[in-house]
Parts: sequence; structure tokens; C-alpha cells
Amino acid sequence: MTELVFEFWYWWGLAFVLLILEMLTPGFFFMWLAVSGFITGLLLWLIPAMSLNVQVLIFSVFSVLAITAWRFYGKKMSLETDQPLLNKRGAQYIGRVFTLYAPIENGQGKIKVDDTIWKVHGEDCDINTKVRVTGIRGTVFDVEKVKNAS
Repeated sequence: MTELVFEFWYWWGLAFVLLILEMLTPGFFFMWLAVSGFITGLLLWLIPAMSLNVQVLIFSVFSVLAITAWRFYGKKMSLETDQPLLNKRGAQYIGRVFTLYAPIENGQGKIKVDDTIWKVHGEDCDINTKVRVTGIRGTVFDVEKVKNAS
């Protein structure tokens, strides 16, 4: 029975396919597998007598090392931004004052923010009462009545 011969460019082809897959999916997972495939192909090019078992072992070890290194680096690397609430729409409204769109009855009411109606939770108030957003739970604002509505 003959052993399967794996040429170095097979690994480079696999690396290329993994890079294409990386472009089609979110995240950085397949990129590290592609790097591992390229390194394995490079080592096979330098050492052509390497068996398939050793090649697969090298690919596996480099894949695990590369993904683990990226995870540690990604956790340490925090992205500083000038708009930390950009994708947290509800959190952007905390501290702002709005007029009730629907009265708060039994602890629940509604406010209108721009073109969106938000549910609110707070003490019972009449319609057109000014309330301040104090927090958010899911898609419901916690509000309190503004004492001095000027």
C-alpha cells in the first residue's frame, strides 16, 4: 500500500481557501488556520521528506498556538473610542429628559424619542410629564419624574 504524498503547494492551496473563507465570514478564526497551512507548506518545501503524519501534527500545533495567541492578544488589546455608546442605543439616552408620550400607569408608560416610542418604567405620572432616563433594562427605560421641569 502506498503512502499518500502531500506536496507543499497543497498546504498553500488550503491556506488560500482558508483565506477566502476568512473574507466571507466574520472574525479572525480562519486567518490563523491559513497562516498555519502556509507555515506547514513552507516547512514541507524546506524538508520534502516529511511524512503526512508530521505535517498534520505541525498544522495542528501551529493552529492551536496561533488561535490561542490571538485570543490572549485580543483580550489585552482594548479599543479606545471617542463614542463608546455608539452601538448601545438605549444607553445613549441615560440622563436625558423627555416628555411622556403615554402616561405611566401601574409603573409602565411610553416616551417618544425622535421617531421611536420607548417603553418606560417608573412612578405613575400623567401624560406630558417631564421624566429623566436613569437606566435601561433590555428595551425598557427606567425613569424618574423631573422635580423642576423648566
